[in-house]
Amino acid sequence: MTGQTTATTGPAPHRATAPADRHGGVHVVTGEPGCGRTWFLERAADSFAAGPVVRLRADPARTAVPGGGLRALLRALGDTTGRAPVAGSGQALFATLSAASRPLLVCVDDAHLWDPVSRAALGDAARHLCRTATAARLLLTVPGHRPPAPEFSGLPVTRVDPLTPPEAAALLDEVTGGDLDAGVRDEIVDAAEGNPALLLALVRRLSSAQVRGDRPPPRPLPGADVLTDLAGGYLAGLPSGRRDLLLTVAAAARDDEDAGLDPGLLLRAARHLGHDSAVPLPDLLTSADDGIRFHSELLRATVYATAPDGRRRAAHLALARELAQGDPRAVLHRAWAGAAGGTELEAAAGDLTSRRLRCAAYTRAAELSDDGPRRAERYTAAAEQALLGGRSHHALRLLDAARSGAAPAGARGRAALLRGTTVLHDGPVDEAQASLLLATSLLATRSPADAGTAALAACDAAWSAGDPAGCLAALERCGEVAGHPSRGGPRTDYRLGLRALLEARFEEAAVRLRRVARDPDGSGDPEDILRAAAAALMLGDLAEARRAGARALAAARTLDSVAAVPRAREYLAYAELRAGRHALARTHAEEGLRAAHRAGQRNTAAHQHAVLALAASIEGEPELVAGHVAAALGTARRHGLAQVATLAEWAAARADLGRGRPQEAADRLGPLVRPGARRGHFALWMLAVPCYVEAAVSAGQPEGARTVVEDFARWAVFGADPQAPAQLLRCRALLAPPDRADALYRQALDLHETAGGDFERARTELLHGKWLRRRRRLREARDRLGAALVGFERCGARAWAEQTRGELRANGAAASGPRTVAPADLSGLTPQQLRIARRVAEGATNREVALTLSVSTRTVDYHLRRVFAALGVRSRLELARLVERAEKTGAHP
Repeated sequence: MTGQTTATTGPAPHRATAPADRHGGVHVVTGEPGCGRTWFLERAADSFAAGPVVRLRADPARTAVPGGGLRALLRALGDTTGRAPVAGSGQALFATLSAASRPLLVCVDDAHLWDPVSRAALGDAARHLCRTATAARLLLTVPGHRPPAPEFSGLPVTRVDPLTPPEAAALLDEVTGGDLDAGVRDEIVDAAEGNPALLLALVRRLSSAQVRGDRPPPRPLPGADVLTDLAGGYLAGLPSGRRDLLLTVAAAARDDEDAGLDPGLLLRAARHLGHDSAVPLPDLLTSADDGIRFHSELLRATVYATAPDGRRRAAHLALARELAQGDPRAVLHRAWAGAAGGTELEAAAGDLTSRRLRCAAYTRAAELSDDGPRRAERYTAAAEQALLGGRSHHALRLLDAARSGAAPAGARGRAALLRGTTVLHDGPVDEAQASLLLATSLLATRSPADAGTAALAACDAAWSAGDPAGCLAALERCGEVAGHPSRGGPRTDYRLGLRALLEARFEEAAVRLRRVARDPDGSGDPEDILRAAAAALMLGDLAEARRAGARALAAARTLDSVAAVPRAREYLAYAELRAGRHALARTHAEEGLRAAHRAGQRNTAAHQHAVLALAASIEGEPELVAGHVAAALGTARRHGLAQVATLAEWAAARADLGRGRPQEAADRLGPLVRPGARRGHFALWMLAVPCYVEAAVSAGQPEGARTVVEDFARWAVFGADPQAPAQLLRCRALLAPPDRADALYRQALDLHETAGGDFERARTELLHGKWLRRRRRLREARDRLGAALVGFERCGARAWAEQTRGELRANGAAASGPRTVAPADLSGLTPQQLRIARRVAEGATNREVALTLSVSTRTVDYHLRRVFAALGVRSRLELARLVERAEKTGAHP
C-alpha cells in the first residue's frame, strides 16, 4: 500500500484510540491476523460521540452478488441519515457521504471480502473523501498478512501495532483475575509477541495447575494446534508447490525473522522440495533486496509449526545445501534437520552473525548433548546470548534448563552471574545480589575477571536497594578477587573511587572517579562505558555523562547488545534531566522505556518512569506525573528499588509544589530527607532537600528544614550537583531573617549564572520575587517575577509559569499568557481577591491561604470579606459553588 502509514496502539484493556481526523477522516486499518482490527473499529465507533455511526461487516451472502456490499451500505446510510438510497456507484456513495450535515462515522469491517464492484466503489469514494472537506469519516479494515486489494491502494493506512509487554501482561491478568503465575505469564507474553488473539488462545489452553505455576505450560509455545485454530484458515487451499516455498522461507527465518536470505538462494532451495520457480510468489510473501519474508510473522510460525516433520527437515537440508561452504548457518540448518551433532554446532555457533541465531545454535547443541555437564554449559552459553539480545525471560528459562545437568563449579558460577545480571534489571534486587555474590565465590579462582564483574554487579544491586553497607561488602569482595590495586585500570579506579565516596573520602573519590569518567582509551564494551557514565554522574560532570551515555548507546547498537540500549538511555535521561534539559530527558526516557519493555527489563523501565515523572513535574502535567509515579512505585515496591522510589516520591512532591500545594509536598518529602528509617536512598535524598525546604517554609514549618540544610551543605561541597551551591543559598535565604535573606537570594542568582539551567534559576527568581512583593518592594518584585516567568516558559514549566503569573497579578502587573473573559459576578474581583477566592473554594483555611500566597492572615481576612461583599455570598460553601460554576464554564479570569 502506497498511502501514508501511521502506527496506532493495538487492542489493550487500558489504551486504544481511533486515529486522528487526518486525510479527510479516511483510514484503512490493518494488522496481522489476531491483532484486533474489529475490536479497534468497535472502540472507535463506541467513542464517536459527535454524530451517528454506521457499522457494516462483510456478509458472505452479499459478497457473492456484484454490488451487494455497496447496496447494503447505501441502505444503512439512508436509514441513518433519512435520505433515500441512490443507485450504487462510487460517485453515489461519495455524494451521500459528503452531503452529511453533521459528523458521521462509517465503519466497514473486512472490506477486502466485499465483491469487486463494491470494493471499487468504496475505494473510489474514499479517495474523493481524502480530497474533500466533509463531516463524514470512513474507517475500513483489511488484513495485513497479504497486500491490500488494489481498489484501496494509495489510501492512508493505520496499523494496529502489537501490544507492548506490559499491556499484554495486563490483558492476561484481566482475563485470569490475576491468578496467572508470573513466570507462566512472562512465557506466554514472550511467545505471543503482542498478538492479543494468540495471548488469549494460549492462556485458555492452560490447566488450573499450569495457571498456578505448579506445572509447566505445554511446549512448544505456541503449538501447532493453537496456530492452526488461529491462522490455519488463511493457508487453506494452497497447492503443495506453494506450500513448499512457504515452508522454505519459514524455515530460513526460524528463530530470527530478521535474518534475510538471498531470494535466489531461497528459490533454489525450494526447488529441492518440488517448487516450480516459474510460479509467482504467493501473496503471503514479500520480496526485497535482502530476502523474501512473510507479511505476517504469525503466518510464518503457522506454516512452520503445521508442516509434517519430514518436510521441515527436508526444507532445512535444502537450505544447508544451497548455503556457501563454511557458512555457519548451514551447520545450524543441518542440526535442525538432525544431520549435525552438538559438538559441530557448538563450534559454529560463535561465527553466527545474530545473537538470536547464536542462542538458537547453543540451545540446539544442548538438546543434542548426552553429557549432563556439557549440556548445562551449552544452555548457559545460549542464556548469555539471549540476555545480551534483550530476551531476559528466555534467558531465565534457559538457565533453568541448565540446572538439569550436573555442571562443574565454573559453569554454575557463570550461570549464577547471568541469572543475577538478569534479575538485577528485571526482578527483586536482593535476589540478584545473592546470586551475584554466589557467582563471585564460584568464579573467584577459576575466572577472576568474571568474579570481579559479578562483585561489581552485586554492588549495583545493593546500590539500587539503597544499602550502602551491601555496596561496601561487594566492593570488598571485588578487591579480593581482582588482585592488588596496583594493577590499575578503570575498573580498579571505579571500585576504589566508589568505596571512597561511600566512606565520605570525597577528595580521593573525585580523583579516581574522574579518571574513570574521562578515560580516553576505555574499552568498547557497553558495560564499561556505562560505568564511565555513572562515574561522571556521581561527580556532577554532566557533559561527560552525556558523552559516555551516547558512546554506550552507539557501542550497544554496533555489538547487537540489545540489553544495554535501555540502560544507556537511562543514563542519558538522568544526565539531561540534571542539566535542566527536561524535554531532551523526556525523549531519552520515552525511547528507553520502549526499549526496556522490549528487552524485558522492568527495573530499568521503572527508572525511565521515574525520569518521566520528574520531567512531567516540571512541565505541569499532574495526571502524567501520577501515572508515571504509580508505575515506578509499583515496580519499586515489588522489587526493592529504593533508588526508583526516592525519585518517584520526589517527582510527586515537586508536582504538588508547582501546583501551589506546599503542605502536601512537605508531608511527602519530610520522611525522605529527615534522619530516620524512612529516609530516602542514601545517594539521592539530598537532591530533594531544596524542594523540601521550600515546601516546609511555605507551609509554615521552617524548623523541620533547618537540620537538613546543614546536611545538604556538607554534601554540596563534593560537587556532585552543579546546582547545589545555588540551591543551598536559596535554602538559607528561605530560612534567614529579613536583614540577610535579600543578599542570600542575590548570591544564589549569581551562582546560577555559572551553573546554568533555566528551571532552577527561575525558581530562585520566583521565591525572591515573592519575598520582595511581601515587603512591598513592588518594582523589584516585578523584575524578578518577570525574569522567572521567562525562565519557566523557556523550559516548558507550565505549572510554575502559571504560579508566577499569579504572583505578577497579585503584584499589580499584567502577566503574559492566555486569559479568558470573566463572568459578571467574578469580574469585579481584584487579582489578589480572585486568588484568595479560589484557594478558599478548594477548601483551604485562611492560614493555609496566607502561607501559600506569602501574606498575613489578616490580609486574607480583609480580602475575603471584600470578596463576600462583592459576590453577595454569605458562606464558604456558597463561594465554592460560585467558583466551581465559573471554572466549569471556562468563564473566569
